[in-house]
Amino acid sequence: MQKPSSPFLASIFEYMVTRQYAQKTIESYIYWIRMFIRFHHNQHPTQMGNIEVEQFLSFLANDRTVAVKTQALALNALAFLYKDIIAVPLTLELNFQRSAKQRKLPTVLTPTEIRDLLAVLPAHLRLPAQLMYGSGLRVMEAMRLRVQDVDFNYLSLMIWNGKGGKHRRVTLAPELVPALQEQIRQVTFYHEQDLTHPNYAGVWMPFALAVKTPEAPKSILWQFLFAARSLSHDPENGALRRHHIDPSSIQKAVKQASREAGISKNVSCHTLRHSFATHLLSRGTDIRTVQEQLGHSDVKTTQIYTHVLQHGANGVRSPFSDL
Repeated sequence: MQKPSSPFLASIFEYMVTRQYAQKTIESYIYWIRMFIRFHHNQHPTQMGNIEVEQFLSFLANDRTVAVKTQALALNALAFLYKDIIAVPLTLELNFQRSAKQRKLPTVLTPTEIRDLLAVLPAHLRLPAQLMYGSGLRVMEAMRLRVQDVDFNYLSLMIWNGKGGKHRRVTLAPELVPALQEQIRQVTFYHEQDLTHPNYAGVWMPFALAVKTPEAPKSILWQFLFAARSLSHDPENGALRRHHIDPSSIQKAVKQASREAGISKNVSCHTLRHSFATHLLSRGTDIRTVQEQLGHSDVKTTQIYTHVLQHGANGVRSPFSDL
C-alpha cells in the first residue's frame, strides 16, 4: 500500500506501520477514515466527534445498507482514530442506526467439486490451494508460511499472527507430505542461489526479529514456503529479497479453475476454507474443534457453517416429494 497523499492520512499510515499493524488493517482503516472525512465535506476529524460519527454510521446502515460486519469495521476504524490519533475517545454510548443486513451464507463446494477444482489448477499453485482446503487456511496465512512452520512429525502447520494477531496450530493432511517436501526442496534450491548474490539481504522478517536474530533472514528455516520465482526489492527500504508469491496469482487461478471445472458457484480462495469447516462438521467434528482450527475468537462465527448444513435439507423431507 502506498502512503496517502493527504498529510493527515499519511501520519496515520506511518503511525500504524511503526506499530506493526497488518497491511489489510491499515488499508481498511485508512479507507473508512477517508470516507468519514469526505462524508462530512472534508471537515477535519479534530473538529468533529460523537455526533458526526453517529451520523456517518447511520448513513452506512440506511443509505448504503452495508452488512453488520462492515458497519462494525467502520466503527472500529473511527474508534481507533479518536482514541489513538486524536486522543479524544468516542463515547461508549453512541446512538446510531444499526445495520440489519444479514450475513450471507458462505459458498461451499462438495468433495467432488473440490477434486475437480484442484485437478485443473496450475501445478505450481495447486499446493497452497490444497492447504487452504486441507487445513482451513486463509489465503494470506498460506502465503506467509515459512519452511519451519511445517511440522511433519505431528502433521500440523503453525500459523503465526493470523487474523487478530492470533497464533494457532492446524491439522495437516498426511497425503500432502510428499508435495510439501518437494516444495521445501525447491525453496532450498532458490535459497542456495540467493546466498551467492552479493546484494541479497535475506528474507523479510516480522517485527524486531531481524534485529534480535540477525542470522535468521538468511536461514533456510525462515524462507517463505511458497517463494516467488524471482528476487525483488523491498518497497520499504529497497533491500533485495525473495518474497512469497503474489496472493492475487492464486486468487485468479482459483477463479479460472472453477470456470474450467464447470462449477456454477461464486468460488474464491475463501470458499476452500468454508468447505474445510463445513466438511469437518458434516463428518461429526465438534464445533469447538472447528473453531480452534479456523482461529475464530467466538464460536458464534463458526456457527455459520451449521446453518449451511441445515439450509434446505439435513433430515427435512420436502412436501414436493409427496406429490
